[in-house]
Amino acid sequence: MTQASHHTDAANRSVAADLPLGDPADLQRVRHGRIAGLDRLVVHHDRSGKPILDTADWDFLDRETAPPSVNPSLWRQARLNREHGLYELVPGLYQVRGYDLANLSLVRGDTGWIVIDPLTSTETARAAMDLVREHLGDRPVSAVIYTHSHIDHFAGLAGVLPLEELAARQVPVVAPQGFLEEAVSENVLAGPAMVRRAGYMYGNALPRGESGHVDCGLGRSVPAGSVSLVAPTHEITATGQELTLDGVRIVFQLTPDSEAPAEMMFHFPELRALCAAENCSSVMHNLYTLRGAQVRDALAWSKYINESLRLFGDSSDLVFSSHNWPRIGATDVREYLRAQRDTYRFLHDQTMRLANDGLVMDEIAEQLDLPPSLAGEFGNRGYYGTVSHNAKAVYQRYLGWFDGNPANLHPLPPEAASSRYVEYMGGAAAVLARARADFEAGEYRWVAQVVNHVVFADPGNTEARELQAAALEQLGFQAESGAWRNFYLSGAQELRRPTPAPPAGRGGAGRSPLMRAMTVEMVFDLLGVRLDGPRADGTSLAIGWSFPDTGEQWTLRLEHGALNSWPSLDTDADVVLTMPRATLTDVIADLGSLPTRIQDGTIAVDGDVEALRRLFGLLVQPTQNFAIVEP
Repeated sequence: MTQASHHTDAANRSVAADLPLGDPADLQRVRHGRIAGLDRLVVHHDRSGKPILDTADWDFLDRETAPPSVNPSLWRQARLNREHGLYELVPGLYQVRGYDLANLSLVRGDTGWIVIDPLTSTETARAAMDLVREHLGDRPVSAVIYTHSHIDHFAGLAGVLPLEELAARQVPVVAPQGFLEEAVSENVLAGPAMVRRAGYMYGNALPRGESGHVDCGLGRSVPAGSVSLVAPTHEITATGQELTLDGVRIVFQLTPDSEAPAEMMFHFPELRALCAAENCSSVMHNLYTLRGAQVRDALAWSKYINESLRLFGDSSDLVFSSHNWPRIGATDVREYLRAQRDTYRFLHDQTMRLANDGLVMDEIAEQLDLPPSLAGEFGNRGYYGTVSHNAKAVYQRYLGWFDGNPANLHPLPPEAASSRYVEYMGGAAAVLARARADFEAGEYRWVAQVVNHVVFADPGNTEARELQAAALEQLGFQAESGAWRNFYLSGAQELRRPTPAPPAGRGGAGRSPLMRAMTVEMVFDLLGVRLDGPRADGTSLAIGWSFPDTGEQWTLRLEHGALNSWPSLDTDADVVLTMPRATLTDVIADLGSLPTRIQDGTIAVDGDVEALRRLFGLLVQPTQNFAIVEP
């Protein structure tokens, strides 16, 4: 087992000395209303039968005091997130926590359960509902609410109730405006890149333990199970909109471009309870997520929380969220919302104050810290997002990637630049000799940065790979953020051994359950990012598409190495394909099935089928496990 260096041990001891780690308030909140749980929870993948969650993997957290290889603040958060089971928040309102990265929440209606955020996977959601039924009775699901468009809040719906039953009983599914478009675009168009980077962010390939994956900050871990996507039947389009679901009155607050592009909070007046979705959690959240996504609007985010305080603060004795644990009591609710509001406002305003003084994002990130009044509250600490990368996100949102220095306008790409850097510094041996001395001095940030040039100049240099891995490892051991720790340790692991195969049950852009919810336009947009544009230049063709079951007709046209589409059938199309709408998704998910579908008559072809072959011959599959810590 790799050991923490004496520099890392000292840094972590300093954190422990500076924070009231023994404060019991959060543990009391976590354990409030606990009804039941399992001593050991094991959830298996439906197809492979392999465990996707085994709580015994986190038994190393039994010890109260953090080992030298884990930031003691993150250790505390991990022990809190480790708690799992069924909880009554107030009579009629329940949560299952610790079965997934997210929480599954339930409200007792007149006839059944209103389920809020049915988790990431079918398997974990089913296990959560089994616990509910065992202890609260076998009631039907009468409504489903998605708080927002991230996959850990909708993809487990098939585990809450069979999708056939959902359709047959016409169970209402409520979501914020724009939910479907955002859920699909985030998980499909950029899916392969996000899935690969998410493997680093959530430590999917790391061993569980004090030298590996400890926690994600926002929750225990992300299960690699089966996913589905059911389109909402009801959209919330305005703040103040009300619905009564199964006899329960709900007042909604729309919060777009906050933690997600499509998100909402909502209030239960009779329960005096506010669902804060993921806009408020027991962490500082991400304004930019390290897996990659659109930068979030910190100013709007803070204003939404302020609006919640004005709308619901005086009529709420409970605030619960899609992650972590609730806040209970009017005073605790208001103090919590104010602190969360002011964390995002401070990050926004102070980043822009420094930017307007001429500081660039790296300088701002190095200089900025939360004030003690905010940093002293555990719920604002950087267990997930950090001041450092959130300040960069604010800068990027307003000013973009360019810092204004013309030397940075057109730099060499990493591999070419690294070769020059190493040459200028006297060669790899000279760099490594100085880097080893800096490593012994505890300068891990610099060692990771400078030795990265040696690795990119010569990825076969095993001495450089090991030294960089060792530096990344110590940075991970010191990180308070679960995401930072996982990134550092995943990078170290891949420097020491080959990139792992993609986890079972995950597929990025080829995830057909998500693709089935795509519109025709979304499918064609996906083809556009699969097109090898440079190779396609000089090829011009048009494909017509007709879907008799939906009455839609489309044209997909290739010109100048780019694909465009529109909802009408051009008369000069080279070929027209007629098929059921669902077949389009199936064919795009598996291009090799096209000849079979034509041969068996599922797809009728009118025109030059060779045009179709030319188009499909220009499409490429994304690389699932591209290199990150090496060229």
